[in-house]
This record gives sequence, C-alpha cells and structure tokens, in this order.
Amino acid sequence: MIDSIFSAALTFCLLSAGTLAIGSAMFETGPRGAVPHVKVVQLERVEIVGKRMAPAAVVADSDPMPTTRHIR
Repeated sequence: MIDSIFSAALTFCLLSAGTLAIGSAMFETGPRGAVPHVKVVQLERVEIVGKRMAPAAVVADSDPMPTTRHIR
C-alpha cells in the first residue's frame, strides 16, 4: 500500500520540479536569443604513432574443439 502512495508522490514531485525548471528557464532575465560570448581556443594537431605487437597468448583459434572427452 505504502509503495503505491510513495510512487505517486515521487512522480508528482518529479513532474513539479521539471515544470519549475523549465518555467524558470523561460522567464530568465536577459535579452531573448542573445548568445553568450564564448572564447574559442584551437589546439595544435597531435599525431599518434604506434606499433602493433603480437599478442603474448593465443587469443582465438580456428581449429574445431574436440567433441569427445576421455575420462580415465
């Protein structure tokens, strides 16, 4: 019983908080459509050079697995 009441209360709180967040963003002071001044910095290009090494262990094998097992 309490879980259904808690679920309904939690849903109501989440919907109310979302509505308030959207409403406060809509009525924010400042000119509409104004884009804030953002400083853009472009970094130098970086070239990464590496060598491929052979794996230390066999990762995959294409040989079929044995179908019988010998138990002694």
